[in-house]
Amino acid sequence: MAATVNFTGAVDRDLLKRAKVIAAKTDTSVNALFNAELRHLVETFEASEASGNQNYRVLLDFSLGRLTSDDAMRALAIDSEEDLFLLMAQAHLPMPRLPDAVTRDMVDQLNALAG
Repeated sequence: MAATVNFTGAVDRDLLKRAKVIAAKTDTSVNALFNAELRHLVETFEASEASGNQNYRVLLDFSLGRLTSDDAMRALAIDSEEDLFLLMAQAHLPMPRLPDAVTRDMVDQLNALAG
């Protein structure tokens, strides 16, 4: 068994609450959920690098908000956001969140259309 170490990190309060619910429903711990997800991320990234395939890195950069969807699609040589979203799901990566200011602007624009 691999040695374990403790570390300190920060997580969104609501996300942790939701993770605790999932852990309870699946008779496991948040720590076990975190370890499984982190292991998947690391092993997939390493396997991609070992094979010389940079697609996972592009998808991870998009997931982390470092690339726009247009930049990611160009790097992956795909021409539709639907294909990008399918690749994200297959890679087991979350879609990036828009910055709060961008989300507020979108809501304001929608409210202006409705009003």
